[in-house]
Amino acid sequence: MTGIWLTIVVLALATAVLKLAGPLVLGGRPLSRTAMSVIELLASALLAALLVVETFGKSKSLVLDPIAAGVAFAAFALAMRRSMTFAVIGAAVVTAVVRAWT
Repeated sequence: MTGIWLTIVVLALATAVLKLAGPLVLGGRPLSRTAMSVIELLASALLAALLVVETFGKSKSLVLDPIAAGVAFAAFALAMRRSMTFAVIGAAVVTAVVRAWT
């Protein structure tokens, strides 16, 4: 078994254990209101962090490339209450124009 497959198996088992731990620890009791409010915010925070790292981070350094211009356009379009479709298509166009220009 190669190292990659061993890593995949270990991660799959760890995921299963973590998913099983919640019901075993709680025993059918509902979570507190504070815990639920934190859990509801985690997905948005993790998605934002992933977006920032994938957009601006390259090999442990900050990079402003054409993708950053597209993300900036999308953020501006959404701040101006434009549709999501407009923001996505506009971001793609801005990214393509900046890539062609540089």
